[in-house]
Amino acid sequence: MTTKKSNSFIDTVPTSRRRAVLSWLITSAFFVFCMAVIGAVTRLTESGLSMVEWRPLIGALPPMNEVEWNRVFSLYQQSPEYLYKNAGMSLPEFKEIFFWEWFHRLWGRLIGIVYAVPFFFFLARKYFNKAWVINFSCLLILGGLQGLMGWYMVKSGLINEPAVSHYRLAAHLSLAFIVFTILLYFAFDWMRLKTSIIRNFTPNRAGMAIIGLIMLALTIIWGAFVAGKDAGLIYNTFPKMGTSWLPSELLFLEPAWLNIFENHATIQFTHRILAILTVVYLCYWSFKNWHESRLFKFILFMALIQMSLGIATLLSHVWIPLAALHQAGALILIGLVVASLHQIQQNRLREYNA
Repeated sequence: MTTKKSNSFIDTVPTSRRRAVLSWLITSAFFVFCMAVIGAVTRLTESGLSMVEWRPLIGALPPMNEVEWNRVFSLYQQSPEYLYKNAGMSLPEFKEIFFWEWFHRLWGRLIGIVYAVPFFFFLARKYFNKAWVINFSCLLILGGLQGLMGWYMVKSGLINEPAVSHYRLAAHLSLAFIVFTILLYFAFDWMRLKTSIIRNFTPNRAGMAIIGLIMLALTIIWGAFVAGKDAGLIYNTFPKMGTSWLPSELLFLEPAWLNIFENHATIQFTHRILAILTVVYLCYWSFKNWHESRLFKFILFMALIQMSLGIATLLSHVWIPLAALHQAGALILIGLVVASLHQIQQNRLREYNA
């Protein structure tokens, strides 16, 4: 992601410029964080298929009069969601679900402005060397692809079935998490802390941080599958699934491997197992390094809070505020693990330069 050369360049940047870049990266990361939470609310309120048009330039404004409202409502009435799920919905009811999808897309446009405008300003003022120009340009492209993936996801629910593909939903969410993670990592680079907040780290501990990130990523992907398949609305008990430890339809589909991707009960079961394993691993890792940094105390507590939010969301039959907090918790937890990984990498560079 970053190299010794790109890191050494930051040390030559004037403090005022470095602070400006840091503020830009943190602000962009905050906007992506909000975007993911808004996206969760949009999905949870079943608002994501209310806008059946893709108008990147002129779609920023909502319908401004009754004629325009009737036009977009008429388009929605031709969609599978209206025909199979919301037949008879009134215009006022449509306006309620339309708001969240419109706001979600508007926030995506704001992210583009918040990231791109300062980037091109910094570029014009020659704030970056070639390595950082490439880094930030790739991130800009990745953000654009994330937006396109959002529309590709929506399209899957406008053809036959009144639901988006859970695979496309997982890809859309994963790209958002990747963008958020990279923004944070770059922000930590530009902070240029004088001393490490983690002491006495050996190189092999970077591997433990990476394992933690991979486990979190898998848990989040299956969480997206749960959301996309509405699998959180079944087996609303914990720790058992109903009256048993295993759902009766665990291997209902053939071939057996298909169940972890397509079977509602198995998807939820897989998410549970991944979440438990991830929390156990993060707790072990945190206890192992408890005295090295306060960061590990935060990771431990956040992992337990995140698991509690997940259980509460399930028991509440996916109460929207809890479910949105659960998604926010995943972002915070990833941010903490990324911070630890960054500090480990910085210690490596310091040892290399010593």
